[in-house]
Amino acid sequence: MENVTEVLKDATAKIQKSFDALKQQFAGLRTGKASPAMVDQIRVDYYGVPTPLKNLGTISTPEPRQIKITPFDPTVIDAVNKAILAANIGVTPQTDGKVLRITVPELNEERRREIVKVAKTQAEAQKVAMRNVRRDANDAVKKLEKDGKISEDDLKQGLDRIQKATDEGIARIDAELKAKETEVMAV
Repeated sequence: MENVTEVLKDATAKIQKSFDALKQQFAGLRTGKASPAMVDQIRVDYYGVPTPLKNLGTISTPEPRQIKITPFDPTVIDAVNKAILAANIGVTPQTDGKVLRITVPELNEERRREIVKVAKTQAEAQKVAMRNVRRDANDAVKKLEKDGKISEDDLKQGLDRIQKATDEGIARIDAELKAKETEVMAV
């Protein structure tokens, strides 16, 4: 990279990816109501190939506490059933041979606290990822200054901008975590 702007642009893109990854992880956490995102990322052994469940059929929520999975290929229904059980998301699917139905039970207080702990762990992992992006970006800017491509003032300004982008990303993670915690703990 040739200048601070390129380094900052790259770092900002990576910070956004970390935030997007967290939102995707949070979507898969149970909140007491049915959501297709709970099963979206489950991988099913489809003829020896681990395939995302969302690629094997339609996933819908006909009722607030029920997920309905209709596989495109009815022969895969047993594999889907096994994959959902193996995913350990705390639900047991029921099948009629053509359709899988998952009834999402009401969460008790203990389970809600466990889910919040998992959310906090996931959030902290993404914060660490953002800090690693900051470190790499800072190293890149310092290298530019060492190589004589930018001035000392540009170095200081670049480091400040990188820190600001990181702080904003972490603040967004904290806000998302607080929202998820509120959603999970709501009865």
